[in-house]
Amino acid sequence: MSFFTEIGSFIMRPLYFVISAVLLGFHNVFGNIFGDASGASWALSIIGLTLVIRALLIPLFVKQIKSSRNMQLIQPHVKELQKKYGHDRERLAQETMALYRETKTNPFASCMPLLLQMPIFLALFRLLDQAAKGKAHGLLDKTDADQLANAELFGAPISATFTRSDGDPTVQVIAMTLVVVMIATTFLTQRQLMSKNMPADALTGPYAQQQKILLWVLPFGMGISGFFFPIGVLLYWTTSNLWTMGQQFWVIRNNPAPNTEAFAAKERRDAEKRKRKGEPPEEASGSVATDPDPKPPKPPKRQQPKKMTREQRKKSGGKPGGQASKRPPQSDDQNDPQSDEGEDK
Repeated sequence: MSFFTEIGSFIMRPLYFVISAVLLGFHNVFGNIFGDASGASWALSIIGLTLVIRALLIPLFVKQIKSSRNMQLIQPHVKELQKKYGHDRERLAQETMALYRETKTNPFASCMPLLLQMPIFLALFRLLDQAAKGKAHGLLDKTDADQLANAELFGAPISATFTRSDGDPTVQVIAMTLVVVMIATTFLTQRQLMSKNMPADALTGPYAQQQKILLWVLPFGMGISGFFFPIGVLLYWTTSNLWTMGQQFWVIRNNPAPNTEAFAAKERRDAEKRKRKGEPPEEASGSVATDPDPKPPKPPKRQQPKKMTREQRKKSGGKPGGQASKRPPQSDDQNDPQSDEGEDK
């Protein structure tokens, strides 16, 4: 048991230093405004830590969105594979993985931001838990740990939990409020993805069933565990959920997946915008629509042959342009009607 404890301590120790460094950096700023020992300075420092972590995870979030979109778009192909190889699970798994490789889709990418945040989440939990016991970790000294342990948010200590509130109604109300907000934001974020940015074909396959399960299981699990988290950790997680919901809303609104409700809404907004500017509407392919019955272009004017003298016609074989005729040569009397008129006269 001590072996695993040492491994966990070895992994978490660098995170203690990183998280405490970010916390102290924000605390130096907000402490000058609200006071070093105030709850507002430490609460805002935790929110600042959350924003820094989420900003660093933006590239990973973009990959998550792309992978989730690919998972939605390939669902018709997955259904075809299930119909074709449903009797052979091994072959079905091989063909499905081959499809994932061809489309560069990672079915586990949607969990990556959550998995990468878990160590940070646990490190912050450990910092607050140990600060409540008068112990300091990372770059926090004894004074910082005492201030963090005694800092209050609306009258409730940041290091307190719902289960360790000692019957304090203020702690219970603040903790319960943050737990409810955390559950609601988690549910709404997942619901927003399914209702706005998933095509109709993707709502009936196995991927849709997985999303529906996560829609209910994930918020429920987080709500149960939230009663054991310190208020500072609940503040971190709620802020992170609000960031995720806003970031996802922006991506879905401006870059929706094809054949989705969000895509149709974006096309309507673009059409209204072009209409206000007086520009022609766009066709479904994205090109500007043209006149459905355009007038045919006027044919170019024919170039009239130049007038030639009798000598010039004889040299050119009787054709304007100087090209000799392929017909056998004829006499001048036959080619020139003016000569006949002269002889008659």
